[in-house]
Amino acid sequence: MFENLTERLDNVFKQLRRRGKLSEKDVDLAMREVRLALLEADVNYAVVKDFVGRVRERSVGHEVSRALNPGQQVVKIVNEELISTLGSPDRLNLSGPKPRVLMLVGLQGSGKTTAAGKLSRLLRSQGERVLMVACDPYRPAAVRQLETLGERLNIPVHFEAGIKPPELAARAYDKAQKGGYTVIILDTAGRSQLDNELMDELRAIQKRVSTAETLLVVDAMIGQEAVNIAGGFGETVPLTGLILTKMDGDARGGAAISIRSVTGVPIKFLGTGESLEAIEAFDPGRLAARILGMGDMIGLIERAEAAFDQEEAQKQAEKLISGEFTLQDFADQLRQLRKLGPLGQILEMMPGGMGQMARQINPHEAENQLKMTEAIINSMTKLERNKPDVLNASRRRRIARGSGTEVQDVNRLIKQYREAQRLFKTLKKSGRRGIPQLFG
Repeated sequence: MFENLTERLDNVFKQLRRRGKLSEKDVDLAMREVRLALLEADVNYAVVKDFVGRVRERSVGHEVSRALNPGQQVVKIVNEELISTLGSPDRLNLSGPKPRVLMLVGLQGSGKTTAAGKLSRLLRSQGERVLMVACDPYRPAAVRQLETLGERLNIPVHFEAGIKPPELAARAYDKAQKGGYTVIILDTAGRSQLDNELMDELRAIQKRVSTAETLLVVDAMIGQEAVNIAGGFGETVPLTGLILTKMDGDARGGAAISIRSVTGVPIKFLGTGESLEAIEAFDPGRLAARILGMGDMIGLIERAEAAFDQEEAQKQAEKLISGEFTLQDFADQLRQLRKLGPLGQILEMMPGGMGQMARQINPHEAENQLKMTEAIINSMTKLERNKPDVLNASRRRRIARGSGTEVQDVNRLIKQYREAQRLFKTLKKSGRRGIPQLFG
């Protein structure tokens, strides 16, 4: 996410930080690079022009010239103006009489049905009783896809063959009212292009049921076209918010930066991966920090809280810090770690050197390494996992055969495990004072 832009901006800021004082010429050179970086990231030209103008105006004034660290002050200004461009946080409207209706709209292939599942899971975790409604009778297997998601999540899906979507939405609303549901999510039909038939149907649904939210689901990877799509939908259907999907695959990020400024429609959620847990409420401050390479520890903590068993995580943390963890514990931690998402994405959310490390890692190689480590540990007996000292040469050869790896891979894992044990034992003796250095 934002990989190219983050790297370009990081290089600009490094140059600024090296200077004790900043002249107007220094600022102009830096702003030229920032402008190019944003344009290459596919940010709307008008948004870039306005953004760079605001940053330059503040950067050549007293705010920077009187600062103890002018370079750092410019970074602070860029961060503040980026947050302003992204717009203020805007939460879902779940006020008013129940059930509240959330209608998802968008083009075909934007990830609307998956977004319906993700949103349903998130709302249920917040105490809502959710009913999903399959309002797309046109796309082959669309209804079955939503029903499959419903089965996985244990969330009911309403559908009646032969009933047009507006009437289906009205019947689902009646069912939800009688059944005590608090939220209805309408997964409407998408189209390969904006057409009158689709818009008429969406308007007809809104006439039959009062929607608390009409959320446009947009594929972030299509760049500035996302802005045009939002504008097209907004002209005919009143939009209350946006869900940007496939953010994890968008190394540029222009749509996320531009879309609020151009359309005036707030971003409400970001889809950050393929799993049903991979959705997060949009927070401009945290997103700006990630764009500028400052990490997002709050987002990482929220992911961990959603994915981990808190009691088990506490036990594992205590074992880790004590240095007494076994290879079985190591395997358990890897499984928990993989619930958070791709390794590169996790490292990007950490501040300091970890984010820079993420940009140097091949994500596929990192994932393969994690899978190989799990395979090796899974090929061990319970005794071998809990007492690695028994791993002699013949046992290591057997483990390598069983996991489809080489003996050298098994040896490397044991060496890494020993080094991790020594590291955490050292940290324990130092009163954990060394821990912050790991993230510096």
